[in-house]
Order: sequence, then C-alpha cells, then structure tokens
Amino acid sequence: MSLPLSDVRIIAIEQYGAGPFGSVHLADLGAEVIKIEDPGTGGDIGRYVPPFQEGTDSLFFETFNRNKRSIALDLSTPSGRGIFEDLVRVSDVVYSNLRGDVPEKIGIRYADLAHLNPRIVCCSLSGFGMTGPSRKEPGYDYILQGVAGWMDLTGEPDGPPTKSGLSVVDYSGGLVAAISILAGVHAARRDGVGCDCDVSLFDTAISMLTYPATWYMNGGFEPRRTRHSAHPSLVPFQAFECRDGWIVVACPKEKFFVRLAEAIGRPELAADERFSTFAARNANAEALLAILEEAFSARPSKAWLEDLRAAGVPCGPVNSVAQALADPQTEARGMVVTTEHPRFGEVRQVASPVRVGDGRPVYRRAPQYDEDFHHVLREVLGYDDARVAEAEAGRG
Repeated sequence: MSLPLSDVRIIAIEQYGAGPFGSVHLADLGAEVIKIEDPGTGGDIGRYVPPFQEGTDSLFFETFNRNKRSIALDLSTPSGRGIFEDLVRVSDVVYSNLRGDVPEKIGIRYADLAHLNPRIVCCSLSGFGMTGPSRKEPGYDYILQGVAGWMDLTGEPDGPPTKSGLSVVDYSGGLVAAISILAGVHAARRDGVGCDCDVSLFDTAISMLTYPATWYMNGGFEPRRTRHSAHPSLVPFQAFECRDGWIVVACPKEKFFVRLAEAIGRPELAADERFSTFAARNANAEALLAILEEAFSARPSKAWLEDLRAAGVPCGPVNSVAQALADPQTEARGMVVTTEHPRFGEVRQVASPVRVGDGRPVYRRAPQYDEDFHHVLREVLGYDDARVAEAEAGRG
C-alpha cells in the first residue's frame, strides 16, 4: 500500500530542529524529502549537537531526519544552483527554515522559482517571518518563548520566568509549516499555481496564547503564573503532591468535582456553596486547595491514581521521561521505532504521532552527509554519466 504522500517531493533547505521536525512527519508519510546541505558549513548543524555525536552523525540529527535523503550543494555556485533548479522543475515544494530575509537573498521564493515550475510551493519557516521589523533577526525556541510571553506565564509565582522543558515553539512551528505545505500542494494541484507559505515561530507562539490572549484583549484578564501548574480558572486542575510523588488531577466538568469529593471521602464538599460551581471554586480556591493538598499528601500516588480512576476522575502521574517511555500505552501505540545506523548501531526513537489510514511507515535511518548525491542526480534527475561527472567537477 502506498503511503499518503508517496507522490510528493520536497527539497528541504533545512537545519537544526524546527524545520527538520516539520518535514520528518511528511517523510514518515511517504514524501521524498531531499535535504540540501551546505558544504561550506559541513551540512546541517544538527549533525554536530552533543552529547551523542561523532563525525557528521549525531543522535540529535537522527531524531529529526529519518526517511530523508542528503545531497551537498553550494547554491551560490553555478553548478550547485543548476542542480537545485533542475530539482525545482521536478518537485512539489521548496522548504526552508532560514532567517526571514534570507529566502529573498538566495532566490528561493515563489517569484524566484515560478518560471522553472509554476506549481512549486515555497515554504519559509523563519523566526519572525519574511515581513515586519524583526524579519532579519534570528529566531530560536528559547528566545521566542520569552518574546511571546510564554516564560512570563511558566513556573511558580515566586520563581523566575521559566521555559517549557521541551522546544515547544520549534516543534509547533514545524507542524504549522507541514500543514501549510500540505495546503499549498493541494491548491497547486487543483489550480496549477504554486505560492509562498510565510510561516514563523513568532506567529506560531503568539497564536498559541489562545484564550488567555482573548480574555486579556476583551475582558482585561491579566495572565499570570499559577501555583503547581494550575489552570488559570478551573479549580481543581493542577498538580498535587502525594506521599511519594506528584499527580495531576483535573475537574473540567462539574461531575468530575462531585466524583473527586467522593473519592477523597469528603462528599459534602460538592454541596458546599463555596465549592458547588466553577465560579465558586475559583473564588474560593485557596480554601479548597488546602483541603485537597492535605488529603493527597496522606497517601502514595499509586493508591490515589487507582481510586481516582475507579471514581472516573481525570488524573495521571507526573512521570519522568524514562517512565513515560516505559508506559504500556507508549508500547501499545507503537510510539518507539527502531532503525539501524552504521555508527550508532540500533537507534531507538519516538515515532511521529500522525496517523493516516492503516498504513505504517518503514523507518529508515537519517542520511549520512551527502550520501544521496548520486541517487538524486541519476534516479531523480535522470543525469547520464557525463552530466554526473560534470556536476562532480563543479563541486570542486
């Protein structure tokens, strides 16, 4: 069975995390993703990220680049540009994650490439986009978490501004780029005309402010950090410390609080006028949380999770990464996959969560640097021996 994107070819001028994270999902879905790596820098900088790094290989790079191909091209040379333009003629997408002003400088926008292929989709994922006063600034996840207000909302109220434990802006930006690419390809095949997709980490991070931003702009709500990662308005909906660890308990519906009150042996709390509605619990959060914290601290987390699940209260443990990867649901969902690598041997990594139909990807390790030069020239572009020799000579 063909994978959903087996008829899509993407030229990826990508590096590090955000860009490759977006395209790896498309590669897992069958798209042919050809990474253009700059020989002047030794290729994707992700190849050199420690601690698990040797030569031009790293486990960081493996994470974001499985099922792709690699070709080293210097787009500033006539030979490199010529091969790139030949690829544009037979591809669907040119995808990059460079600074917002760079696509224009190196000529990879739709206006620069439409004469080669009117249906080409040119997707730029940059820090701040291709327009606006910040377009020339480099954008990295940690910076964007600060700029977009995320760090001001994260952490304990009396602690410093805190970033997420993961590069959530990078990963979300990659997914937004993937959605944009799919929409662009669909429109190009329908209308015969490609386009630019101007995606940015800044836009992504601002958009993810969601309802706190709506509350602020329309009701004067002041977003702030909450104790123990609590929801800004629903109570209880946060982490609680048990005798031996932490759990998360959520009551986003009135029925869940009734069940919670019964589960902790305090059914009268549900009828208490201080706690009987969302609004009342929010107004009297300090009193209610003191009761709940005392109750949860008296028993181990496993015992509480068993009782809460039996009562139908949404809850879960605060796992370590090791515990999360060992969760039976992780195995049941096939979320750990294996590839073979000539340097690292068997490499285990997390799978893409994207599911389309019953087909499953065949996972291939990330490409070694410039591994697919001959494959791309001969199999994709159909170059004969003379043209391949000419291209090799042009690389110096």
